[in-house]
Amino acid sequence: MGTLSIAMSWDDWFTLIQNFLLLSAVAMGGPLVLLPEMRHLLVDTHGWLTDDQMSASVVIAQAAPGPNVLFVALLGWNVGLNNGSYGWAFFGAAALMIAMLLPSSLMVFSTARWIHKNGHKAGVRAFKQGMSPIVVALLIASGWTLAATGTSTLGDWPFWLVTAVTVSLVLWGKIHMFWLLAIGAFLGATGLLS
Repeated sequence: MGTLSIAMSWDDWFTLIQNFLLLSAVAMGGPLVLLPEMRHLLVDTHGWLTDDQMSASVVIAQAAPGPNVLFVALLGWNVGLNNGSYGWAFFGAAALMIAMLLPSSLMVFSTARWIHKNGHKAGVRAFKQGMSPIVVALLIASGWTLAATGTSTLGDWPFWLVTAVTVSLVLWGKIHMFWLLAIGAFLGATGLLS
């Protein structure tokens, strides 16, 4: 995983934190659905992370036990390391986690209280049912962003085949997600899929 050497000002950090506060406010379905936008911000727009760092942060966090939001801390950690030190890495991890958790947690708390009070109304039930396809579509976009990193041609057919098989196993198989991650790690580590 290659690193960058960047020099972020306090204005850059403020911009990064502000963007993650806004992303948190629109995180329907969790932080993974925001992965395409995070990648656009961190990799494409500002160049604070590489594609490899972005993908590795997500994969490592998903393989670790705990909530799937952990990848946000790794994104902040990597931005801080690219900025030059472990001090910045700790700051980046803490700042992005707080920015990602605070607005959405406050909204969930207040919304849950309101839904508990008004859940019997038809509009509330319709809203909950209408959000389901949106969340699924956002998760598919996140998966596509991860899958397409580093691949651009049909010459990468082994990668796309493994991706299709994995998606099929997740949707219709009874294999635990851990084993799929372990198989993917093995294929990547041995160079069988590169």
